[in-house]
Amino acid sequence: MPDDGNRYEFIGGRLYMTPAPVTRHQRVVMRLCSALSRILVDSGRGESFCAPLLVEFPGTGDRVQPDLLFISNERRAIIGEKQVTGAPDLVVEILSPSTAHRDRGVKLDLYARHGVRQYWIVDPDEDSVDVWRFGDESGHERFSGEAPVRLGRERLGLIDLDEVFSRHLDVWAEGT
Repeated sequence: MPDDGNRYEFIGGRLYMTPAPVTRHQRVVMRLCSALSRILVDSGRGESFCAPLLVEFPGTGDRVQPDLLFISNERRAIIGEKQVTGAPDLVVEILSPSTAHRDRGVKLDLYARHGVRQYWIVDPDEDSVDVWRFGDESGHERFSGEAPVRLGRERLGLIDLDEVFSRHLDVWAEGT
């Protein structure tokens, strides 16, 4: 894939280019990554990563670069030196105008087919998170205010979405 500062993904035989994210997107990513890490990584359950990191689904040619992902100790073997090869436990995409259709369509289908246990679609315009669970735990829920963090049926903690989406913190970061 080209190395020109853009993110590229290859899904279902089609190449997609995603422009660099805007500052609000990055602030939401960093806050959410920090919150998830406190719950999942600090407790010793696995490892989380922020983009850019390539995730390849073996045997398909499908390659994506999710905004965030978590891999449990149980699936640790999929973490390679240069990429992840296999299905993470949790994949998170932050919506932007250029990716929303793909995140809600082809990526939702891709993650469901390839064994991702949970897929979070984060909407910074609506301050909400759609959580899709696949496999034995199949289902969909939408959260605002707080979002529970689960591995399988086990509830491990809550994320304060008001803090993740805080525009007050955005203004503070801009120095106004």
